[in-house]
Amino acid sequence: MMENTKMSRKQFTKYMIVAFGLAWILEIIASVFSNNGNQIAFTIVMAITMYMPFLGVFIARIPLKGMGWAPRLKGKVRYVFFALWMPAVLSIIGGVLFFAVFPGAFDAEYSTLYGLMEEAGALEQFEAQGLTMPMYLLISSIQAVTFVPFINMFAALGEEVGWRGVMYPYLKEKLGITRGRIVGGAIWGAWHWPVMILAGYEYGKEYIGAPVLGLIVFCICTVMMGILLDHVYEKTATIWLPSLMHGAINAFTIFAYLAKPEYAQMSILGPAFIGIISMIPMIIVAVIICVKKKSE
Repeated sequence: MMENTKMSRKQFTKYMIVAFGLAWILEIIASVFSNNGNQIAFTIVMAITMYMPFLGVFIARIPLKGMGWAPRLKGKVRYVFFALWMPAVLSIIGGVLFFAVFPGAFDAEYSTLYGLMEEAGALEQFEAQGLTMPMYLLISSIQAVTFVPFINMFAALGEEVGWRGVMYPYLKEKLGITRGRIVGGAIWGAWHWPVMILAGYEYGKEYIGAPVLGLIVFCICTVMMGILLDHVYEKTATIWLPSLMHGAINAFTIFAYLAKPEYAQMSILGPAFIGIISMIPMIIVAVIICVKKKSE
């Protein structure tokens, strides 16, 4: 079992102020870069932003001990595969569900992906290698369920130390497990709001119900993701496994680019797993986890 991270209300408040205050400042800066077309600077600033919850833990002087820095996975290896592959499985099922509802949305010409490659100056190299787009998608998908999540894990750790390591244990102790997870997930989602509003992060700026609906839907998504991540953390007692799963979630995003450009306003529905329709499989798994937890 994990040791509970002990902290006072004052420490928790200080942690939240730092985790949100600095992150929101950085998200505003990142949005300026994004709106000016400087995606490299945007990516760098957003990567730094992911470490603001970790910084908040340090500034609030909350002990890191007990978060599970030395993985002890004997008898728990199945959770490594759960963390590594479940995001891809749920993303695939959710994407297929979206295209089953809106079959005309599937971009059989892969125009969005070709456009992104051309914009990045990678199209000529792609064509020179003799790759087809289906081959590229297959290779990218294999990478997203093998080594890329392990690379992403180190960036995701910056958030997970703060969210799963500090915020969720505190809220679950105060509110109960299920309510703590729901409130924690909503807070996690709200942490992304400035860059969503200013830069169109996740859904763009022209989706149905913009800009308010995306903020609400994304919080629903982070509540569900948070339940899965916290489940892995509780079962393994190591901060590395939710970080790995967080990295896997960030790795498997291919469905976001498989809809025709004219369906961009429907991004709030899918086909990426953050859409209302595409997140249904994740909601089902999260509910099952909560129900089983209550019965323990």
